[in-house]
Amino acid sequence: MNEPPEHGGHVHLIAICGVGMAALAGLLQSRGYRVTGSDEGVYPPMSTFLESLGIPVSSGYDATRLDPKPDLVVVGNAVSRDNPEARAVLQRGIPSCSFPQALRRFLISGKRSLVVAGTHGKTSTSSLMAWTLHEAGWDPSYFIGGLPINFSSGFHVGGGPWAVVEGDEYDSAFFDKGPKFLHYAAENVILTSLEFDHADIYTDLNQLKGAFVRLMEGLPRTGFVLASRGYPAVGEVARSAPCRVAFYGEGDGAAWTAANLHMEQGRVRFEVLYKGGVEESLTLSQAGRHNVENALAVYGMCRELGIDGNTVRQALGAFAGVRRRQEFKGEVGGVTLVDDFAHHPTAIRETVAAVRMAYPGRRLWAVFEPRSQTSRRKIFEREFSESLAMADRVIVAGLYHPEKIPESERLSPAAVAGAICRLAGDDRALFIENADDIAGHVAAEAREGDIVLVMSNGGFERVQDKILSLLRRRVAARGSSRS
Repeated sequence: MNEPPEHGGHVHLIAICGVGMAALAGLLQSRGYRVTGSDEGVYPPMSTFLESLGIPVSSGYDATRLDPKPDLVVVGNAVSRDNPEARAVLQRGIPSCSFPQALRRFLISGKRSLVVAGTHGKTSTSSLMAWTLHEAGWDPSYFIGGLPINFSSGFHVGGGPWAVVEGDEYDSAFFDKGPKFLHYAAENVILTSLEFDHADIYTDLNQLKGAFVRLMEGLPRTGFVLASRGYPAVGEVARSAPCRVAFYGEGDGAAWTAANLHMEQGRVRFEVLYKGGVEESLTLSQAGRHNVENALAVYGMCRELGIDGNTVRQALGAFAGVRRRQEFKGEVGGVTLVDDFAHHPTAIRETVAAVRMAYPGRRLWAVFEPRSQTSRRKIFEREFSESLAMADRVIVAGLYHPEKIPESERLSPAAVAGAICRLAGDDRALFIENADDIAGHVAAEAREGDIVLVMSNGGFERVQDKILSLLRRRVAARGSSRS
């Protein structure tokens, strides 16, 4: 990228309201730069986050946003070459870079980079890793595509030697179609999982594996990879690393494993084993086998870095989780609402299983919005049906902006609901198009003791708040009728 602007210089972000770009805006401001941005979708929560930082955001794209000329423009990966501001950057020769290039320059430069990569679990695992290093007194820098509850934000420039970065395999910008994580100068890597995703970028699993192979091949010989044993593709990719590789989780050859997993007073308790010998007994506030695996990866990496097991145990036990990852949103009239970011069939399956573990014996609703580029396609129609059928009641929402997916490639939410009913042998699943109708149905049909799990990787028209609001009205109406 171009030389960075001097301290106090002006940096403009095109498509500033993306989760990562908004966090980058906050990071740049914290480093003393004057930050502005523009986006066509200026709405909460990112708009309110940026407003709280005092960062001005313009709605819509216009070349005049670049008058006077900024010292640097960061171009988000959702921005096309035809964007008016992107065209102006190219025509005027304004210094520019992609989001991952900016992250490398303003966060990672001068640090040792620890990248958390994989199809699932990146945000939770990188949050847990950053928190554990923080609790060990290492003052890490970190950049996470979510909001860890233990921190005030998902970014921090620390004084310690390590930078923990959530490594995304999505493309970098219209002028760089390579994956973001190749920019992060990784030294150590936690590789959590690898399944087909991002169908708008990758044609198949083999092409996606190729991106991860490039990540592995770029590691130094002095680096270290801790990889999940639960995904065949992970083992295939990890073989490309020129450095030492160890595995964690279930499967032959895993050095770090978990045993005796059980719930105890609302927390998950398990033992960490290294090569078959017990190291520590850990407790987590986050239920589910996938959260145990995330903690196992962090424990193993921290021990590799030389942090003592007792320090890691205490940090993991104090971790409060990440927003929108099995996040408790409220309980009204005995109905509990949980919000989650799950949007891949595997993530949905693991999340449903985790919520069942956390709330045993209670009727579980799964409310799912197909919103991501992959989930809106019919690639995983069967797998979505199988994962969602694990819940007792299921609502599948309409596709988010279906017109952006070719009709021949679109997922059919109605077909998914029908398949769930056939698999379960009952009528547990419904296709309900919009958020208002979904909220109305749930509020009318949910009963005391139910758990409502909402899953979407976007705003879902704030259906979570709508459900809780209607439940409060129902409770108030019942109270009035009794009086």
